[in-house]
Amino acid sequence: MSVFKATDSKTLEEIVQHLKSSTCNLDTLPTSFFESVFNCLEADLLEVVNTSLLSGTFPNSLKTAVVKPLLKKSNLDNTTLSNYRPISNLPFTGKIIEKVVFNQLNNYLNSNGYLDNFQSGFRPHHSTETAIVKTINDICLNSDSGKISVLVLLDLRAAFDTVDHNILLERLENWVGLSGMALSWFRSYLEGRGYYGSIGEHKSKWTSMTCGVPQGSILVPLLFSLYMLPLSQIMRKNQIAYHSYADDTQIYLALSPNDYSPIDSLCQCIDEINSWMCQNFVQLKKEKTEVIAFGSKEEVLKVNAYLGVKQLKTKSGILV
Repeated sequence: MSVFKATDSKTLEEIVQHLKSSTCNLDTLPTSFFESVFNCLEADLLEVVNTSLLSGTFPNSLKTAVVKPLLKKSNLDNTTLSNYRPISNLPFTGKIIEKVVFNQLNNYLNSNGYLDNFQSGFRPHHSTETAIVKTINDICLNSDSGKISVLVLLDLRAAFDTVDHNILLERLENWVGLSGMALSWFRSYLEGRGYYGSIGEHKSKWTSMTCGVPQGSILVPLLFSLYMLPLSQIMRKNQIAYHSYADDTQIYLALSPNDYSPIDSLCQCIDEINSWMCQNFVQLKKEKTEVIAFGSKEEVLKVNAYLGVKQLKTKSGILV
């Protein structure tokens, strides 16, 4: 895929109608008002969108995010900083351009089978439900066959914030075949981005974003999935079953009674995953990584005892 196609008025109107009506401080017009006068702005907006697509350039004026703190729950102490999560708001016009690009890129990826079959994050007809059903079904089939299942739940630390831009561009070029103006567009999209914090009438200084994918954008989930594509090869090489949803990954395997040797492959797989993540600036959240054994009580106790021994030989140290 070397170029994006120019979009038309009908497609643009459908995108504006279906986008979430969120307004950023940097928007010239409130989104609700923008939508009400869309017919008057349509021709100019279409020109902006198509110029971006065909020139391989994302407008610099749309690269700044406004970050606001939001209490995680209304009943939490508002004087404790850890009770807040940062919410990133981006200009509405930028999201329109992103959605056009997202639709074209997603169609290309699906047509050529580039997306991981076992990644359920933010894809049509995929959800947390499909990820859970697949994993539970495999565990139930193992139980019906008299086998024990060992499930490892991997969690990442601020995964979207540590994505390396050069590595991401390499994935887009060499793993999914983007080139020319299409690749230039993504390079322009990632470069020169920044943000500032805003609380009431106060705001911080503008800070450049040297890594990570911009939170709150339309393209973030898809770009992160593409960034993580090589990870599936590690599981397949070690013959470990897996299923992912965004940055959460479940890996699991079946054991025959009294034969725990496949756990060696699981430990090897975890070490390779940890090494790959270090090389790609992604970090496992070891304190939230869990191991669960499924089977009869007697067999589970044996497996847990074996896992306790293997913990000493696992470099990543997460089998607990």
